Amino acid sequence: MSYFRVNENCNGCLACVENCPASALSFNDEDDRRTLKHNMTKCARCGQCWRVCPQKAIEFQHLLVGRWDEVVTLDLIRCQVCGEPLYSKAYLQKLAAELDSTREALCPQHRQRQAASKWPHTC
Repeated sequence: MSYFRVNENCNGCLACVENCPASALSFNDEDDRRTLKHNMTKCARCGQCWRVCPQKAIEFQHLLVGRWDEVVTLDLIRCQVCGEPLYSKAYLQKLAAELDSTREALCPQHRQRQAASKWPHTC
């Protein structure tokens, strides 16, 4: 999904491309077609493209949404006592390989209780 969108009013005049201070807009003329291109990494979201467009074709509001894109989904390891998410399964595998051991999956609270229970009690 593109954050930079134009509506049917766009006539390819390139006012937006020529006035983008971040050089986030470009175009490609190939055969009998003009393609407008936008680079979100370069875009400063300054709104200059929207302001200079004589056709009112740029739908700037999509650049301001700040939608989250999902980039990866990983399996979770949860605390064996309370079920609180601790870390990903992939992280556990890396950690176990580096430490050459495995640890019980416990949240900080339950790890502390477990450690405290191993101390001798004196009165």
